[in-house]
Amino acid sequence: MEEFIVSARKYRPQDFGSVVGQEHITQTLYRAIRSNQLAHALLFTGPRGVGKTTCARIVARMINQTSDDDQTDYSLNIFELDAASHNGVDDIRQLNEQVRIAPQVGRYKVYIIDEVHMLSTGAFNAFLKTLEEPPAHVKFILATTEKHKILPTILSRCQVYDFRRIGVDEITAHLRKICEKENITAEPMALHVIAQKADGALRDALSIFDKMVTFSGKNLTYADVIKNLNILDYDYYFKIVDTLLAGDSWQLLLLYKEILDKGHDGQIFINGLASHLRDLLVTGNERTKHLLEVPEDVRGRYIAQARQVQPNSIFKALKILNDADYRYKSTYNQRLLVELSLLQLVAPFRKETPKK
Repeated sequence: MEEFIVSARKYRPQDFGSVVGQEHITQTLYRAIRSNQLAHALLFTGPRGVGKTTCARIVARMINQTSDDDQTDYSLNIFELDAASHNGVDDIRQLNEQVRIAPQVGRYKVYIIDEVHMLSTGAFNAFLKTLEEPPAHVKFILATTEKHKILPTILSRCQVYDFRRIGVDEITAHLRKICEKENITAEPMALHVIAQKADGALRDALSIFDKMVTFSGKNLTYADVIKNLNILDYDYYFKIVDTLLAGDSWQLLLLYKEILDKGHDGQIFINGLASHLRDLLVTGNERTKHLLEVPEDVRGRYIAQARQVQPNSIFKALKILNDADYRYKSTYNQRLLVELSLLQLVAPFRKETPKK
């Protein structure tokens, strides 16, 4: 039986050209390496799963290569330390001793310290001198999801690179390429939902993708994805807003019962409806309509429904939903809370007149 390799490992980028969504960083790093102007200490900061550790490994390999065709294995030059589990003074003292030893192969030893914000204050202080003046054969690459927790004295000694969340369209395009390589047939909306669920983290998107392929096989459908991820279909949110515009309070309660009967959580529904209203809000303005991140198949429906609602009505509705979300966990009768909130939404929308 052939060993299964998860997509996050199988398709981990091996060069900057393969990194998704971080061109502003990969281009800068590439030029710094080629011009021999790479700083001795780098700090990669940003959300999880966006390529920080991947880029650190690419940097470590590139600065040791003598040419683009160099196939030498420089893995022994790369040392990865997880600061979440090695965050004490003794761990850093041991690191300080190790950096003095020159590499046996290649020019540089590269120390990648992940979750560096987890280091204790004592460990940070023990690290300061080495970080400021490391041996010529050493490069440090620190990675963190929480830059604000790092001491200013550490930040001042590093060249900081801010990684961004990866866009839904970029993740969708990457998943589409993997489908082509793996001979998987996937509906565009299925991939789009996976990308949305990942919330800007490509690694999360690949994990979800693997799970969906395990469930669906080589034919990935939108219906299977929303069923497996327990996500409400777009149709429900469009129906809710249409019902609000019609002022049909009783139909709202029937729709919500149908949603509950399908096993969906009330708080997730509240947040999903708020996101739908937000999308209608940005769609209704020429300056912000590019912020709408939905599949092309439903974009037209958003444009049509956005013409029927006024921004002020959406603002009022979002406040009601936000209050419901805040109170949800502490409320004894959560179903009643959501139902009352839905009934409160009728008033802002009842007097709506379609935009011309």
